[in-house]
Amino acid sequence: MMAVPTGGMSGLESLGASEALSVAQALSLPAESYGNDPNVEMVWAMKAYQHAEVYFNLIGSVDPRHLKLTRKDDVIYAAFRGDFPELRIDVLDPEDLKSPAAKEKWRPFCMKFETEVEDFNYGTLLRLDCSKEYTEENTIFATRIQFYGVEIARNREGYNDVIFHHRASEPVK
Repeated sequence: MMAVPTGGMSGLESLGASEALSVAQALSLPAESYGNDPNVEMVWAMKAYQHAEVYFNLIGSVDPRHLKLTRKDDVIYAAFRGDFPELRIDVLDPEDLKSPAAKEKWRPFCMKFETEVEDFNYGTLLRLDCSKEYTEENTIFATRIQFYGVEIARNREGYNDVIFHHRASEPVK
């Protein structure tokens, strides 16, 4: 599992306009161009964390059953439940995403969206237990389309309601 940065996005927030443009240009290059550059890995981690933070705040603020994550939600949901009808999504087992057998099953699902969903294969953080926040222990690295498949299903099937209802019951700060 990937460590989730804490304390906000200070690395990105401190960038000036020209530095931010350089980062954006660098991120548009093919992955093979980088090797294992720790600076690029940190930028990707921060971007993934920022995405996770925005999404978690969204499901805590808006009834998840009414959220639309993409223009293709209906297609993604139908394909996801068609390919993974029995997958337990309230508490994911990392083996259901990362084992060799799971990867063989996920690959065709993911490739269905190669031209349909922008950034379908970008790295994204996914909560294992949907009743909990993003923490190092509760987070796994997945592709964007896996995130969409699981989270659209969690929203439609009511599993993310617990986050919305918990946040709604908190006193206003």
